[in-house]
Amino acid sequence: MSRADLGKEPEEVSAMFDGVAGRYDLLNDLLSLGRTKAWRKVATSIIEPKSGMRILDIAAGTGSSSRPLADAGADVIPLDFSKGMLDAGRKRHPDLAFTQGDALALSFKDNEFDVTTISFGLRNTSNTLKALQESLRVLKPGGRMVVVEFSQPTNKIFRVIYMRYLMRALPPIARKVSSNPDAYVYLAESILAWPNQSGLAQLMTAAGFQNVQWRNLTFGIVAIHTGFKP
Repeated sequence: MSRADLGKEPEEVSAMFDGVAGRYDLLNDLLSLGRTKAWRKVATSIIEPKSGMRILDIAAGTGSSSRPLADAGADVIPLDFSKGMLDAGRKRHPDLAFTQGDALALSFKDNEFDVTTISFGLRNTSNTLKALQESLRVLKPGGRMVVVEFSQPTNKIFRVIYMRYLMRALPPIARKVSSNPDAYVYLAESILAWPNQSGLAQLMTAAGFQNVQWRNLTFGIVAIHTGFKP
């Protein structure tokens, strides 16, 4: 199966993720230089999950981002477009309410959630602004969105090294560990094409979020953006 192109047709992206669902966590470790778990801990601390909090975890994949939120007592719905990812998630976390859905057309009423969050999935939607607007719609007034996404390293030298790693070192590694190395190349390309920290903040503001801020992790390889619904 060839990789989805950066036009990000939903069916192609979904099929690609279906094909890598079983080793998706390994894929993220390769892209993150092994920092995924540490980044998720920071994201969880920013969300501050607790009993009575209702959270929609968009593009939740196999549930790695949902698990700590549920363990803290929050009512979490892990949502993903890919059936393969959902099937893998249900096997790993049978107690979580995995739900198939589209980030661009969420099947929830207005003002349902205290927090919406999306980790490493926003850049794979075909319309970033629409995904952000849908997330805003289902939030309660005063609710918050937390976006964890690859970004641009702030140090110029480190940025060059990391970008070269993505496009030169990652493909041969992917060929050794995956039956679909094209998926890894697609994800690397999607990182290179993604807006920087300021660019994503501007998109969130355009979608209607207020007080948008971000926190860089690992020299800016990843940034966690937060924004509030008026």
